[in-house]
Amino acid sequence: MKCLVVSRIDNTDALAFARGIKDILLREGTDVVFESGTAAALGETGVLCSHSDADVVIIVGGDGTILRTVQQMQHQIPLIGINWGEVGFLADLEPAEALDYLKTLSKGFSIEERMRCSFSRNGEYIGTALNEALIVTQRPAKMLRFSIVIDGIVAEQFRSDGLLVSTPTGSTAYAMSAGGPIVDPRVQGFLLVPLAPYMLSSRPHLISSSRRLQIRLESSKPANLVIDGQETIQLGSSLTIEVKQAKQPALFVDAHRNFFEKVDNKLRKL
Repeated sequence: MKCLVVSRIDNTDALAFARGIKDILLREGTDVVFESGTAAALGETGVLCSHSDADVVIIVGGDGTILRTVQQMQHQIPLIGINWGEVGFLADLEPAEALDYLKTLSKGFSIEERMRCSFSRNGEYIGTALNEALIVTQRPAKMLRFSIVIDGIVAEQFRSDGLLVSTPTGSTAYAMSAGGPIVDPRVQGFLLVPLAPYMLSSRPHLISSSRRLQIRLESSKPANLVIDGQETIQLGSSLTIEVKQAKQPALFVDAHRNFFEKVDNKLRKL
């Protein structure tokens, strides 16, 4: 088995832990290589996530590190996160238990698929999100006008500071903070959450991923699309964004952590 190890590079303790993972797994007979950014921070050689042929990716960091790694993979590889952040909702392991668990990976593991959203602007592909995409104006404190079109029918029209398009996985992130519901990640759907809507009747929508979803941006104000907090795309104004279920889901090693137990431990008991 071959493992790719990725670490946040702004924390020396996380980097030291990543080095320790490599040393221990090598002694266990596992082939281990660092991701190029992690390797550079440790003074070693590594490989790009996009070029890795690893069987599993081990990530030492918070949700941002996991989201960035998923974005960098051209073909999704099963990953498991070790929480070295504040909440680390996408990371199933804590440092104290991680090393014992990682030694068991060579015996085999099951995989949990997580739906991702693919976005196109006027028919041109622009990106894919595991958590969410945020549509906001380029200038702060300006409202946007949206129409939500489902299967060719205008289902909602509203004005708001912005719009979050979230996956079920991302429902516990920005969408939850903006008043959206917590959604079981096994659900296949798009969660739309308007940010500070002008009308009280503008509420979050959960839409089946089997439907055709379009978002019409009808404002003259230029807007940005921010994908997973990692990439910002200038949209311009008066355009249509089409949202689809991505062909490649993210792949997580199933560490047998119950989703609702994680909600209780990581969100209600912070």
